[in-house]
Amino acid sequence: MNERPRIVRTGCSLCEADGGTVVARTGELRVVRVEEADFADYPGYLRVIWNSHVAELSELAPDERERLMAAVVRLECDMRHILEPDKINLASLGNMVPHLHWHLIARYRDDAHYPSPVWAARRRQPDQARLASRRERVSELVAAIQRDFAPV
Repeated sequence: MNERPRIVRTGCSLCEADGGTVVARTGELRVVRVEEADFADYPGYLRVIWNSHVAELSELAPDERERLMAAVVRLECDMRHILEPDKINLASLGNMVPHLHWHLIARYRDDAHYPSPVWAARRRQPDQARLASRRERVSELVAAIQRDFAPV
């Protein structure tokens, strides 16, 4: 594997900070848990962040794109198996932070925003017992991710 040197852009929040609580890190990417207060109702919300500063998927070499998307798919599988959501939302927006990253969000029909995006206005208060049960499974998700992305 011929990795390029890490590119860092001053003023980019995802170059200058982890972007969440790091769950796993490779030479090319990191997986972080999003634990911002605005998303407290979404346990297991993850971001996959490309370590070097690029804004678009098309800026990666084909083999880098393949490894990034393989990571996203692996995480989606772990989330589906462990969290058992009704749907997984995948998003690569970058409007606010133009640094390549993917959002992976487990969605449930009874969550606070469903069926709208998590960035929309809340539609309801989530059931606290169900939310607590979902939060309890996050440690299992983290352990699975750490196994999947362990150095070889």
